[in-house]
Amino acid sequence: MIRGDVSGPVSIPEEPPSLEQFLIVDLQPVPVLPLLAALLAGAYVCGWIRLRMLKRPWPVWRGGLFLIGCLLIAATTGTRLEGYGYELFSVFMFQQLTLMMAIPPLLVLGSPGTLLLRATPHHGVGRLLLRIAIAGLQSRVSRFVLHPGFMIPLFLFAFYGIYLSNIANVLLNTWLGHLGLELSFLAAGILFTVPLISSDPLPKRQSHLGRLVDLFSEMPLHAFFGVIVMMAITPLVPYFASPPPSWAIDPVADQSIAGALAWSYGEAPTLALALVLLARWYRDDTRLARARDFRIDRTGDPELEAYNRYLQRLTAHDRMRESASGARTAAERPNQGTTG
Repeated sequence: MIRGDVSGPVSIPEEPPSLEQFLIVDLQPVPVLPLLAALLAGAYVCGWIRLRMLKRPWPVWRGGLFLIGCLLIAATTGTRLEGYGYELFSVFMFQQLTLMMAIPPLLVLGSPGTLLLRATPHHGVGRLLLRIAIAGLQSRVSRFVLHPGFMIPLFLFAFYGIYLSNIANVLLNTWLGHLGLELSFLAAGILFTVPLISSDPLPKRQSHLGRLVDLFSEMPLHAFFGVIVMMAITPLVPYFASPPPSWAIDPVADQSIAGALAWSYGEAPTLALALVLLARWYRDDTRLARARDFRIDRTGDPELEAYNRYLQRLTAHDRMRESASGARTAAERPNQGTTG
């Protein structure tokens, strides 16, 4: 079924939603996100191949994670999930959570920025591309959008600000607005994830403790949004209040499923990010400890030597005080005997 709107036609499945229907490949008339996923995967593979030709190593697991992320973008927006997402809040919420929370860590762990810097030629057009990339990375805009004061409120706005206001209802009524929301979900998820786990060069990198604080400050607020949606007894988004009658779906019950997804499915990627952060914190501390031990073995430990000298001075001072005290005591004893 083709539904026309202001921005263009949209393909909506006629069959009631089911797992089998969700998995059927069914591209929209203008499949922007599947094409974007294909372009990202193609560019990444080209960079990977160039490194292989230059005999430079690149971790297979990084490439695998990035390509899985691209595949999930295509699966989330290139199957009938996309069509059902135009009618059902639960499906649209599943798409949002996947685009915001499941896909960005896979893309970021693939280190596309590092691959770009290593694979791009340092002459001709490649040199210009590298200069643009480095200038963009060092710009004030990059510092601003990756700062916790911006990326955490932006991430939460994608839930509270969109659904608890009239923004979602206005944008979802058009094909372009629906697409804009999906792109913004993916962008917000990437901006939230990059400062936490990215190994690419960043304008400023927080401490491990600071990144954990940022992550755990978002978790309860995100879970609370899911509770709000689950407990609502009327449709929060009027756009989703009237699914096709032939599907026999209660919009309030469907909304409750959307809230349960936000509360449960949304927490799993966050816990995975926490594990990655803790593992990297342990790895970095272990590496620093080993480097310190190696340096001590070669050149000694200046701090420990200074502390030992300090203790020796204290010990010598105490001995001098004891000697002086003993001398005074010995000098006083004859005088005491004479007086007696």
